[in-house]
Amino acid sequence: MPNKKIFIVAGEVSGDALGARIMRQMSGVEFSGVGGAEMTECGLQSIFPMSDLSVMGVVEVLGHLRTLSRRINQTVDAIIKYTPDVVLTIDSPGFARSVIKKLRKSPIGKEMIARGLRFHHVVAPQVWAWRPGRAKKYARIFDKLYAFFDFEVPYFTKYGLDTVAVGHPIAEGLLGSKKETKTDEKIITLVPGSRAGEVRRLLPLFREFIDKIPNRDEYKFAIPVVETTAEYVKSVVANWRVRPEIVPAAARYDLYRRTYIAVIASGTVSAELAMLHVPAIVVYKMNRVTTWIGHLLIRVKWVSLVNILLNRAVYPEFLGEKATAENIANAFNSMTKSGAREKVISELCAADNMWVRPEGAASKIIAEQVLV
Repeated sequence: MPNKKIFIVAGEVSGDALGARIMRQMSGVEFSGVGGAEMTECGLQSIFPMSDLSVMGVVEVLGHLRTLSRRINQTVDAIIKYTPDVVLTIDSPGFARSVIKKLRKSPIGKEMIARGLRFHHVVAPQVWAWRPGRAKKYARIFDKLYAFFDFEVPYFTKYGLDTVAVGHPIAEGLLGSKKETKTDEKIITLVPGSRAGEVRRLLPLFREFIDKIPNRDEYKFAIPVVETTAEYVKSVVANWRVRPEIVPAAARYDLYRRTYIAVIASGTVSAELAMLHVPAIVVYKMNRVTTWIGHLLIRVKWVSLVNILLNRAVYPEFLGEKATAENIANAFNSMTKSGAREKVISELCAADNMWVRPEGAASKIIAEQVLV
């Protein structure tokens, strides 16, 4: 009996890590698709660099339309040539939806679907945060959806999409893994994100923040970087008064475990740090048009998952015009006061049971469902 063939697509660093975990749970399976370093280590030969898909924001996407359009067509062609049993897309729902829509409309794609090709997607689009009506569109595209949390499921099942809550896959290796060590070292970790645009916007803000910290000589600073932005970050911080240590993405979890307080771009890293019980301040800057559109559409109070799950601001958030060095410095100073940091850690511990499912590891649940 031939091996099952899966075409797997991840669009950014967090999706690459997630995809690698899922791949490791599957034996006797052939893979093709799009991924990064971690999926490559699992045997995937990416058909093009994953970084081409790492774009966020309305204006930012418009600036990359030609590349994205070319990659959509290339992915469709690769799927047709590979003839997989399942197309498994991870996050990047806009790209995934574009690829699958094109496949569903093509004569060859229709033939493949008639022969049993199915489309599974990991990470439920955040319709609960903005434009909940999008759930109906995704129900027409995907055959199965893997959500992280129970509260997300009804948004999609109401439109007939088979949706399973699996817990957060990152929790498998992180939750409760931070070991307290006796040290006087106080590391401030600065995470500008993995996309080139957000890195360019946040690095100047981080530099201003450092300059506003009183007694900054008491701290060490570090910045984890992905391969695609490493050289740029190194060139920028070379001119800073206080030069942070540059840490490769592969070593980021060890850095996080040693972190005193982090200042981070909004994204998956907020969940990673919450699972490791690391106090953090969440910031995000977009161009003015994207920020304005976001104000009109976003329906939630917070963007970091731990705040959403606990329905309170455990992590301070400064987005758009509120993302200033002064605001970050004030939040940092408050967090360093007696008992404040320990209170945040206690709140993060209280969220531990929200990240996992009683059935077991998320990647194992997903792998078993995909292989059915």
